[in-house]
Amino acid sequence: MDTPESSISQATAADQAAQRRRDLRLVLAARAARNFGDGFAVIILPAYLTAIGYAPAQIGVIATTALLGSALLTLSVGWLAPRFDLRSLLIAGALLMTATGLTMPNAQHLALILLIAFIGTMNPATGDMGVLVPIEHTLLAREAADSERTKVFARYSLIGAIATSGGALAAATPDLLRALGVATLPALQAMLYLYAVLGLAGVACYRALPPAEHGDAKPPTSPLGESKRVVFKLAALFSVDAFAGGFVVQSLLALWLFERFGLSLAAASTFFFAASVLAAFSFPAAAWLAKRIGLINTMVYTHLPSSLCLIAAAFAPNLPVVLALLLVRAALSQMDVPTRTSYVMAVVTPAERPAAASVTTVPRSLASSVSPALAGLLLGTPYAGLPLVICGVLKVAYDGALLLAFRHIKPPEERA
Repeated sequence: MDTPESSISQATAADQAAQRRRDLRLVLAARAARNFGDGFAVIILPAYLTAIGYAPAQIGVIATTALLGSALLTLSVGWLAPRFDLRSLLIAGALLMTATGLTMPNAQHLALILLIAFIGTMNPATGDMGVLVPIEHTLLAREAADSERTKVFARYSLIGAIATSGGALAAATPDLLRALGVATLPALQAMLYLYAVLGLAGVACYRALPPAEHGDAKPPTSPLGESKRVVFKLAALFSVDAFAGGFVVQSLLALWLFERFGLSLAAASTFFFAASVLAAFSFPAAAWLAKRIGLINTMVYTHLPSSLCLIAAAFAPNLPVVLALLLVRAALSQMDVPTRTSYVMAVVTPAERPAAASVTTVPRSLASSVSPALAGLLLGTPYAGLPLVICGVLKVAYDGALLLAFRHIKPPEERA
């Protein structure tokens, strides 16, 4: 028979579980709003800069400035987060997104645009890099039980991917507005203002969270303490993986398909949409698989066949075979995204999570920005399929190194 004390304890546990689910939904809603904005901002911003008279070379400088600024802010927040209330940092980051959307469409002078790009949130490459990412990772890892952590990060990745795709489709809105008689520049500026509104949506979601102070009685003396060696080793390996991936970024892969097989624009659009859908829905599959074979094994044993498919595609004789191999790759190659994040959050202490998230994220983005230029040069040679081979070989090497270095470092839910 339950005692009054046990009934109260059960009711308290149920209330806490309900609160955690509500908090997770709020973080996921903020993530969806932000990624929807990122999805159209990466397309709208260069169009806006072109419309106000900037040349491609100047736009490239602005994009590089934005990338460097985003990297610096992400690292800084990861380093400072252990000393601050996480909820306040999330609100500040969402307000920064709002400020970016309000100031960018009113900026004309290059110096001002560069300043906004550097300190703002419009990242030229969509993905898991930004001032809010390390904090959200920390909060999600804290709210989720060890057995549910990977599932939560899979949902986080899935929602982000779908929202980004929706934002990319929304980038066609200025064309619709022009058909209704709205001039080009106001139509583009309206989308940037929408970006600011989405930042306010993030503020609303984060304000509804309870204060999320760190449980430590005092801030840690170092953002990365006992786990520093593990985090730096992971960051180095993840950078190799990202550098390899840069050889087959979507635009260059499309160019290779255009030039080698004469793929039409409509067919390319359909193919890449299908690839994106397969990649997005591989995230929950990754969580299911990780529960059965472990996080590291999921990362490695899904990556290996996807890399082999990429290498095989470079030598495939016809377009149907190539597209089939690339679709198989798309269904497997992103299964390491939620598992990678979950693993990083699991093998460090709670106080180290913000710094670990930023240190393992930023180098990936920087490394992936180097290889596309090399791939572009190779595409102009008689060995146009070489970028696919280089990418696949480097990723196979990465998988082997990851398995060798971390197969014995288990997250809590995998320890006997």
